[in-house]
Amino acid sequence: MARDAYEVLGVSRDADQSEIQRAYRSRARKLHPDINKDPGAEDEFKELSEAYDVLSDPDQRKRYDAFGPDFRRVGADVDPEAYRRARAYAGAGFGGGRARARPGTGAPGGFQYSGSVGDVDLEDLLGGMFGSRGRGRGGWGRVDGSDQETEVEVSVEEAYSGTRRTLSISGADGQRTIDVDIPAGVVDGQRIRLRAQGGQGSGGGAPGDLYLIVRIAPHPRYRTDGRDLHVMLPIAPWEAALGSSLPIETPGGPATVKVPAGTSSHRRLRLKGRGLPNSRGKPGDLYAEAQIRVPKALSQQERRLFEQLGRESTFDPRSSP
Repeated sequence: MARDAYEVLGVSRDADQSEIQRAYRSRARKLHPDINKDPGAEDEFKELSEAYDVLSDPDQRKRYDAFGPDFRRVGADVDPEAYRRARAYAGAGFGGGRARARPGTGAPGGFQYSGSVGDVDLEDLLGGMFGSRGRGRGGWGRVDGSDQETEVEVSVEEAYSGTRRTLSISGADGQRTIDVDIPAGVVDGQRIRLRAQGGQGSGGGAPGDLYLIVRIAPHPRYRTDGRDLHVMLPIAPWEAALGSSLPIETPGGPATVKVPAGTSSHRRLRLKGRGLPNSRGKPGDLYAEAQIRVPKALSQQERRLFEQLGRESTFDPRSSP
């Protein structure tokens, strides 16, 4: 992530989870590629989704606050304060101090740095910064595996109920096949972390993580907007004029939508909580957009009734608001 996650979401560093979720939903509606066709909107949406993935997870957010963009590379047992000191020393060229030999140290060449703020062991500084990457049991032969990314495409129905995928992952260590579970309620652009499923380490190094980037495939019926779903609802003229209760299919099964009397085309009817589920909060909603349709061919009786309505009605759709 190139920019600060808090900056991407437009929230302060002390924002609570509800603020983070509201900020994400608000920006996601504007940046979603199905809605925003501006160049660069898709990249902004991916960046937004990655920022939300980090800050909506309490554990990941805690590590991000402690270590910044490097938080995925830093070992789990690294002390945040020691990490900040190490970065400060490294950025300052070790403060103009001097290196001297210290017998018994595991650092390269047995060196210890001595500066104005006291003695600092290079092994502690550089090895501890990234979880002892490059340091093995007998010295500096250990290399931890790298993190990897891959995209996985799911249908709207699979995003709703969850699914399982068999993936072929290629890397420096060759190709391998893994089975992964896609949880219910994933959204387009969401990142799923699979611990220790990335590149393999060497010399006793730990494996990296694998990040799945979820892509929701285009659907002939549903359009996704974050966790919200949009669907067209065909309505007969008399159903729209008089009001009615109509059956509608949703990814979670059949439902009923109430059409108020006087409904016109393009009116959105909300079915609360019938969008994609959310294990961390409220589910999305389903919006049914009214689409008034008329018969392509009329029977004689239908024609008479429509003609009678045309003579008796004072309604003028071209002058009505």
